[in-house]
Amino acid sequence: METALIIVDVQNDFCEGGSLGVAGGAETAAAITSYLSDNGWKYAAVLVTQDWHINPGAHFSTEPDYLDSWPVHCVGGTLGAELHPGLAPVLKADVITAYFRKGRYEAAYSGFEGILADPAADDPATGTAAEPGKTADAREPLDGAPGESLAEWLNARRIHALDIVGIATDFCVRATALDAVRARFDTTVLPRLTAAVHRATVPTVLDELRRAGVTIDEDA
Repeated sequence: METALIIVDVQNDFCEGGSLGVAGGAETAAAITSYLSDNGWKYAAVLVTQDWHINPGAHFSTEPDYLDSWPVHCVGGTLGAELHPGLAPVLKADVITAYFRKGRYEAAYSGFEGILADPAADDPATGTAAEPGKTADAREPLDGAPGESLAEWLNARRIHALDIVGIATDFCVRATALDAVRARFDTTVLPRLTAAVHRATVPTVLDELRRAGVTIDEDA
């Protein structure tokens, strides 16, 4: 069975120093890089998801509740939306097969709401929250048709199993894993390679994922 690794939202704004920094975010980036150094051979593909907001409405708030509304973060084309430097060795080694961006005009917690990136055509310079002087990521589109959904991409390549890591355990990792199971993928979350917004909720989240049919690999 072909397996893909999905790295969820390991972006500057979700790590320490970012506008919505999660404790342990930078450590998670480094741990994923180390894991791939030893285990990258296991995967038919290594995929990245990114929050890539332009104007997501009430998802952004000046008085966020940190459940449904949040400070401005991961605005497409800004430094905050880019992958954390802890993943730089992975990027330099061309390990990443494809990038999926989500949330241009909505919240979009799940990676399955993302579409295959086309950096050459995806400059959100006109987005109302875009930071002046920043441009879209210059990476070339990889291995697929820009605009293709994550599920379409995986199914076209007969990938039936997914390992999921990244940020945040209790939001985008959770949502991606639940959607993966709903889409009939054999799904595993590697919690040691994740970081949570609300650490106290992690046991409850992992129990929810187990009940939904997700395998939790505590040893990876």
